[in-house]
Amino acid sequence: MKLTHPYQPFLLRSLHGITGLLLLLAVLSAFWTYNTYDGRWGTIPLPAYNAIEGIHGTFGLYTLLIFPMFVFYAFNRGKQRLAQTDSLITLTHKVGQPDWWYTLSRCVNTLTLLALTFALFSGKMMDEKWLPNGELDHFWYYGHLISWLVIGVAIALHLLMNAKIGGTPFLLSMMTWKFRAQDSPRLWKNHISAWWSNFQPNIWLNWRHILVTRPKLELTIWLSLISAWLISLSKELI
Repeated sequence: MKLTHPYQPFLLRSLHGITGLLLLLAVLSAFWTYNTYDGRWGTIPLPAYNAIEGIHGTFGLYTLLIFPMFVFYAFNRGKQRLAQTDSLITLTHKVGQPDWWYTLSRCVNTLTLLALTFALFSGKMMDEKWLPNGELDHFWYYGHLISWLVIGVAIALHLLMNAKIGGTPFLLSMMTWKFRAQDSPRLWKNHISAWWSNFQPNIWLNWRHILVTRPKLELTIWLSLISAWLISLSKELI
């Protein structure tokens, strides 16, 4: 059957779809949490629901579970969809040209990754008793609010950029469940095994080389996610 729209890797669509759904639920529950416990900068007529903070935390935890896999994909097979070393030059010298729009889209993708990373990290730095106790002036609470605001703007820009660059065919290509035979989920286990076999013997010998050669942005995100996990585990043990 002839494809009528661009083809996107099925793994990308899967990770993007799951992460996007969890992120959307986290954003909605984050606003409901703010609406219930804070509301200093405006509210909407939602019912006060004290359990919403726990629900938001659950969506945040699920996002923290899937997000590392998306980050790994983004900085490997999907690295061309992120900001490049020449992005600033392109943005300042090719305004309005096709390259400018593609570069802007990559920068928005990168911004979304950073904002979500900070949202997950700042969420783990918060205490679940702050909001119920009316403690609304903590640094990490403000940081968490700002991160979700940035995420909301980034998501809107992400959709606009994709619509601008690829139009409806591109948007539909991210929502279809069809995949090519060589992209079948049945092959993922073999791909992972092959990658691990090549990677494992040299990981400890070349760890310094990895730290030097990998993008600093990627290392920052991984450090933040690892710290978030350690903080989460420490809270469970206390």
